[in-house]
Amino acid sequence: MANQVSATDEHHQSADKDAPLKEDIRLLGRLLGDVLREQEGEEVFAVVETIRQTAVRFRREADAGAAKELDGMLKILTREQTITVVRAFSYFSHLANIAEDQHHIRRRRAHLIAGSAPQKGSISYALDKLKESGVELDTVTSFFKEALISPVLTAHPTEVQRKSILDAEHDIARLLAQRDLPLTPKERNANLHMLRARIATLWQTRMLRYSKLTVADEIDNALSYYRITFLRELPALYDDIESEIAEHYGAGPAPIDASYVQMGSWIGGDRDGNPNVNAGTMQHALERQATTILDFYLDETHALGAELSVSTLMIGCSPELQALSDASTDTSDHRSDEPYRRALIGIYARLASTARALGATNILRKEVGHAEPYPCPADFSADLQVLIDSLDANYGAVLARPRLTTLKRAADIFGFHLASLDMRQSSDIHERVLAELFAKAGVLADYAALDEEAKVKLLLAELAQPRLLYSPYIEYSDETTSELTILRTAREIRQRYGQRAIRNYIISHTETVSDLLEVFVLQQETGLLRQGAGGEPTSDLMVIPLFETIPDLQRAAGIMESLMAVPLVKQLIAKQGQIQEVMLGYSDSNKDGGFLTSNWELYKAELGLVDIFAKAGVKLRLFHGRGGTVGRGGGPSYEAILAQPKGTVNGQLRLTEQGEIIASKFSNAEIGRRNLELLVSATLEASLMPPPADACHGPRLAGFEAVMAEISELAYKAYRNLVYETPGFTDYFFAATPIAEIAELNLGSRPASRKSTRRIEDLRAIPWGFSWGQCRLLLPGWYGFGSAIGAWIAAGQRDERVAQLRDMFQHWPFFATLLSNMDMVLAKTDLAIASRYAELVTDKELRERIFKRITEEYHHTLECLESITGRKDRLAGNPLLARSITNRFPYLDPLNHLQVELIKRRRALGNEQDKADPRVNRGIHLSINGVAAGLRNTG
Repeated sequence: MANQVSATDEHHQSADKDAPLKEDIRLLGRLLGDVLREQEGEEVFAVVETIRQTAVRFRREADAGAAKELDGMLKILTREQTITVVRAFSYFSHLANIAEDQHHIRRRRAHLIAGSAPQKGSISYALDKLKESGVELDTVTSFFKEALISPVLTAHPTEVQRKSILDAEHDIARLLAQRDLPLTPKERNANLHMLRARIATLWQTRMLRYSKLTVADEIDNALSYYRITFLRELPALYDDIESEIAEHYGAGPAPIDASYVQMGSWIGGDRDGNPNVNAGTMQHALERQATTILDFYLDETHALGAELSVSTLMIGCSPELQALSDASTDTSDHRSDEPYRRALIGIYARLASTARALGATNILRKEVGHAEPYPCPADFSADLQVLIDSLDANYGAVLARPRLTTLKRAADIFGFHLASLDMRQSSDIHERVLAELFAKAGVLADYAALDEEAKVKLLLAELAQPRLLYSPYIEYSDETTSELTILRTAREIRQRYGQRAIRNYIISHTETVSDLLEVFVLQQETGLLRQGAGGEPTSDLMVIPLFETIPDLQRAAGIMESLMAVPLVKQLIAKQGQIQEVMLGYSDSNKDGGFLTSNWELYKAELGLVDIFAKAGVKLRLFHGRGGTVGRGGGPSYEAILAQPKGTVNGQLRLTEQGEIIASKFSNAEIGRRNLELLVSATLEASLMPPPADACHGPRLAGFEAVMAEISELAYKAYRNLVYETPGFTDYFFAATPIAEIAELNLGSRPASRKSTRRIEDLRAIPWGFSWGQCRLLLPGWYGFGSAIGAWIAAGQRDERVAQLRDMFQHWPFFATLLSNMDMVLAKTDLAIASRYAELVTDKELRERIFKRITEEYHHTLECLESITGRKDRLAGNPLLARSITNRFPYLDPLNHLQVELIKRRRALGNEQDKADPRVNRGIHLSINGVAAGLRNTG
């Protein structure tokens, strides 16, 4: 019985399942060492290797002597050696990420090959649960027909990767994956040679940008992920979902004629705080997006022309296909009996004309003859359906899979626009623009001075007027001219690229109903809102409030209740399909009120919105402005979606994918596919799964929520007291983190701060969280929890209150997910490293006073978490991440130590920064890159 495996063998295999990962990390590390030795010399290699071994000893053995030894070694490095060491450890972090991603893929494939039970988070897993719970096929198919699940890619100033680096790493990942295949000795050696060559390419490629990233650069960087992942993996996921439904419910594959997953983007349309985004960037974004998707269509159509050599001498075809063939620009006698090829040549010619009409300038393969462009993507899709139907009717269904059906899917999903570009601007800008329009039209001299009631009255009166405020014969400020031009451009883009190209307008800092009505007026001024033939209004763009701060979240339900009571808005919502979107901001609410209070206020705001929308008979779609880190609302998306309050998902979900997290999720096609599947699976479960029998509800849930409200108030006070009320805290933050250096790094097109001040209130939430990650405190992901829990327990009977918290952890998904995310952050927090950054604070009294408070809160938080979960070890419930930290952190520590040393050298120059050695700045920026790569979803 050679193919039988004993229980002992199975245990051994399970225990050793990470052996391939360790082997890959060793291999990549050895090849990096070879490149280092070859290109920098034996002496430099020896320095790096000694530092590596010392760091590993320090991390694994908690050896205080090793810490001093490591610190001493780093201080005596020359500037050139410092750069080399920083680069070496930074690249090791990147290579370790590649190895981990490949191991995730390897383990998942092994799971599927073994025919094991479906993995949690897969579509198969979700359908199993639904079927077992009695959810019928019709309910599942209805879900997909009505759902909208939309990952929205954004550009934020923490994306530290250059595209050149991403491309090289993509090659390394591909080569590493090849090593799992059966290779001959010669093939294995060739693979090893190519791996070494790609790592050498990395070493010789500049990691940093010397010039600041432009919006156009950000657009191109984002589009690279479409080519790697979305263009092929998203249509393939649709096919898999149909097959899974058929398999689970015993029905034939029933096509679901709906695009329930659609991509979104903010890059080129998000003006909030970014003066570099304007009408031109919006036009450029759509031109580049259209070029990307049409290039894909052209390539696939050309490939289909080579594949579909079907001859009518062998098999018939449908009259519709013959008509399409007869209308083709191809008149060659050689293909007179090949209608599919002739039809595809005609389709290609129409696509080429479409591409040129939409801004593409470089079509690689010249088309045969001239054809009119497609007026809309639906016509292109209809032509492809003609081919599919003809094949189906003539014994050729097998020929339609996978390329033809996948192309048809892609056409339905991506259209000619690729992704919907959201527009976003701050409410105060809208107010200033309207104030100028009202003043110059002679309506009102000072609109901004009105109270809220008067503003609403004036805005509604204006929306009832047939005339416009704007006059082409009056001169306006640059700001007003720019904003109106942007809205007019949005209308032109919709006409050119289709209605899905731009359909959402998001208002940052929404605080009142007038903030929303102002955008309706601006739409009216630019032709985006108009009266229909029957007198009913139509708005091209859905006006979406973004509630960000704690007070904004608390006002959200009341604002939406008042807005949806306005007769005009009621009519517009009806035209939108009786659905309205609301965006919730995680990053700013966290910076404003701390991790625990932010999560609680988001939860409450969602419940309030569900109630208000139900009363109004309007379907709610929530847009979650989640960041990559836990302190910005990040963490595992699957668990976060399942932990949403009841009634908040309902098949409608949009969420941001930000900055560095885009690379970690979507730079590998298989990892990207898995992340897309997780989104769909979680939305499916959260929307359709009946609550479990032991789910907390009624008085028990109300009791949990009452406890959470008390704890949140205590956490809010603790967090605000430290961050906003402690004298000197701002000085401590700017000294003890690399925020100043991050602001200077060419990370993105958006400034790190909204205003030129050192006030934390004006600092963007993203660099705020990023800075705390760099110094390994990750304070936004946990501070205030220990104080709050401790105070709440002390206010009652200890054993009884601890038991209550444990009950909440075991039976309330919201609370369990909150603690799980905090556990992950605490596991990546390192007080020893953080203390080195604290040394950058020159005021000793300030340093000791604030760092002591942070340290005490950290230990208190750990104690409280352990008392609730019963787990002494961090990440006891996530052994995969625990192993990842064990593998990577010994190589991360030297980067932090070096970063501190380099920042000391740089800041020692004070006002003479112009005299700083550029190698010092380069070293700091390289270390920022390496630390961010090492921390991944908490950096």
